Amino acid sequence: MKYKTIKEKADDWNVSVRQVQYYCKQNRIDGAIKKGGAWQIPENAEKPQKSSESPLNVLSLFSGCGGMDLGFEGNFTIFKKQFNSKINDDWDVEYIKSDKLLLPKTRFNTIFANDIKPSAKKIWSKNFSDKKKVYCLDSIVDLVKLHKNNNIDIFPENVDVVTGGFPCQDFSIAGKRLGFDSTISHNGKQNKIDDPTEENRGTLYMWMREVISITKPKVFIAENVKGLTNLGDTKAIIESDFSNISGEDYFVFPAKVLLAADYGVPQSRERVIFIGLKKSAVKPEILGLLAYIETHDELSPYPNVTHSDFEQDGLLPYFTVGEALIGLLEPEHTKDIDQKKFSGAKFMGKHCQGQIEVNLDSIGPTIRSEHHGNIEFRRLSEEHGGRYHNELSAGYKERRLTIRECARIQSFPDEFSFIQEGKDGVSTTNAYKAIGNAVPPLMAYHIAKRLEKLWPVYFSK
Repeated sequence: MKYKTIKEKADDWNVSVRQVQYYCKQNRIDGAIKKGGAWQIPENAEKPQKSSESPLNVLSLFSGCGGMDLGFEGNFTIFKKQFNSKINDDWDVEYIKSDKLLLPKTRFNTIFANDIKPSAKKIWSKNFSDKKKVYCLDSIVDLVKLHKNNNIDIFPENVDVVTGGFPCQDFSIAGKRLGFDSTISHNGKQNKIDDPTEENRGTLYMWMREVISITKPKVFIAENVKGLTNLGDTKAIIESDFSNISGEDYFVFPAKVLLAADYGVPQSRERVIFIGLKKSAVKPEILGLLAYIETHDELSPYPNVTHSDFEQDGLLPYFTVGEALIGLLEPEHTKDIDQKKFSGAKFMGKHCQGQIEVNLDSIGPTIRSEHHGNIEFRRLSEEHGGRYHNELSAGYKERRLTIRECARIQSFPDEFSFIQEGKDGVSTTNAYKAIGNAVPPLMAYHIAKRLEKLWPVYFSK
């Protein structure tokens, strides 16, 4: 019998490599065998039929390079120490290497993605090659207007979930904190008149709300920086606005700040999450209980933490930067283009942002969407206060974090690529920005699996 590789069958069936890996793991391909750690699939094997459990369609807004989308779909690798088998014992993970495991595919399926950044689309399309036609490169404001004013069906039907990490610069403590009064337009450009409008960057959540009004999903999930919660009554206003959507009322859970490190991501990244359920779709008896959600934690869509910075029953210690970066070769010795590329910005003194050396023994700082001079150092020289004397004595050079190292700290798997060479490719600068803007896939996966578990509890179908 002749066999093909996973990549060859993915091309034959016009699906992603991750999808074929999932089929193999679930024993859904007749005759598929595993030899030497790699799957071999009979040449004449037919594509598995869809599972009896129907997929849940996701419309993704402000998608960027796809951190949230990857997390919601699953079927990607993480380190074993990032997985807590006691807390998430219902996850059907596959141990594929001594230090790696494969997270199972979820029920969620991305049917629409959107952003205004061409580089983000290029990265997304390369890594979701079987879905690249669903990515719409345009402003959400313009898309909504086209849908409403020109009677054009922009958005797909049968949407179950809408996700969106609406732009956060105007709510971040690192910015000017203009919030709703941002002077940056929806397309990322400075307004000609220094005056906020209903289409400014700080009010784009309202346009996400418009999309929810059009598509009427059972669930929406919105993400932003923690700084939003400290900006006056911004959080309360957003919760209220999301609860009253034209044509449909939503139950909006009290927004919660999630720390990425609590879910196995080696990073001090904090994000506020808004989650809402369409009231008309929720089981009446469950809707009644949601009014007392403070006493019904079992109905909360927010995932349980799995890691901690101090010893607690059932929790694992934080996954560290050093553990995340293990096995990576120095840029001059690797074939991975994302590990070869890093910022050449020189050390400017510790009084400036981004001039610190990451601590390999703890979680790292938030990976930011910043210019080269704000990317933290993987290693400083002894002259600049570097601590890794064994590396320096071995001849390793002072340098900033590579693209791959930033991606690992964000929990992206190594099979997810960013740099694309050539005139119309993706530069190091744009790769840094895409990674910094992304939702950590592993944290998103925790949200997706919790929602997947509660779906039959919330809804009849």
